[in-house]
Amino acid sequence: MEAIDRTRQPQVKEMEHLSIRYPRPIVMPNRVTLHVLDIGDSEVVRMDFLVGGGRWAQRQPLQALFTNRMLREGTRRFTAARLAETLDYHGAWLELSNAAEYSFLTLHSLNKYLPQTLEVLESMLKEPLFPEEELKVVVDNNVQQFLVNSSKVDFLAHRALLKAVYGGEHPCGRLIQREDYEAIDTGLLREFYDRHYHSDNLTIYLSGRVTDETLRRVEECFGRESFGTCLTSPEKREYPILTDRATRHFVELPGAMQSGVRMGSLSVARNHPDYLKTRVLITLFGGYFGSRLMSNIREEKGYTYGIAAGIIPYPDSGLLVINAETTNEWVEPLIAEVYHEMDRLRNDLVSEQELTVVKNYMMGEMCRSCESAFSLADSWISIRTSGAADTYYRDAVEAIRSITPAEIRDLAIRYLRKEEMKEAVAGEGRA
Repeated sequence: MEAIDRTRQPQVKEMEHLSIRYPRPIVMPNRVTLHVLDIGDSEVVRMDFLVGGGRWAQRQPLQALFTNRMLREGTRRFTAARLAETLDYHGAWLELSNAAEYSFLTLHSLNKYLPQTLEVLESMLKEPLFPEEELKVVVDNNVQQFLVNSSKVDFLAHRALLKAVYGGEHPCGRLIQREDYEAIDTGLLREFYDRHYHSDNLTIYLSGRVTDETLRRVEECFGRESFGTCLTSPEKREYPILTDRATRHFVELPGAMQSGVRMGSLSVARNHPDYLKTRVLITLFGGYFGSRLMSNIREEKGYTYGIAAGIIPYPDSGLLVINAETTNEWVEPLIAEVYHEMDRLRNDLVSEQELTVVKNYMMGEMCRSCESAFSLADSWISIRTSGAADTYYRDAVEAIRSITPAEIRDLAIRYLRKEEMKEAVAGEGRA
């Protein structure tokens, strides 16, 4: 066998074709749509239940979070203990989460135990009890986690940035306080549940080994008859964005050994024509280990162990965020270097070599997002819930391949605007 010459860099080959599996839609008799990704040979299926209604639909802070979280704390057929024991005994894994416009229930189950795990899931979705004693325990645990987080500089800096950019009337800028936990009760949860958890407001994704028997059982539980109270899709709500005029926002945390630094501004939403190419700019700027921010501020200056930039998508906007932690004495130099790298991108053309490295990295990440049934399901759920087109992958590949150094500079001029950046710092002393 020929020996490998490890002194020579392997040849980098451009990806010629990206083939993406599309979910197969099935509309059940009660109009609930299944999106099926039958991929793989392992006898495991993942079920994602998407309920239209997240943080942006709630009438009181934490209402959506605790409604979803309490689904596992007792139903008409199962106590909380029996529910957990049943899933654990059959090797199932359940996750409950919330986003801006959706609440999610995700269940991984072995196919051979699907009857048992589906029985639990059906009971959670259709007949939760929201028991008061269990709610008190869950709220108390969440309060303790909130207090722990409130002693962390990164948590405090991020909250300050969100409020500075969006203002207190927007769901992103309306910061959770201790008293919001104390205001939660079972009546609030039942009201949100009745309004959102019903068959006309539900979408299901099935991924993994999806057999005809799997489809039959899912339809039996969730697809034959309408269920729920309201049976109308919730209307979309709009909120004002009231950006603070001040640039610097400081949160005092006595005794903090480091400072949390967040910098950011409003940016392009996912449906904006510039979004896909702006992703390339932000990746080059601070979106991977070899980025401009990492190379300068971590590798060369040594101001931080890590610094990153990215665009967080929200229903009405995108939020450009640069985040890092550093010692208190390096806060100002770190911020100055961020602006320096923004100026370089606005004034100078990037080299073809650097841009090629970023393109190859992004294409590799896109391939990794499609390497398994579950990661592909995550990608399609993200695309569909954000309102992006089904041509997203094709459009993203084209954007990455075609972008030029001149376009990078033009986008930097348009979207890396120092005069619009807000700086949020949490730490000891005045920054």
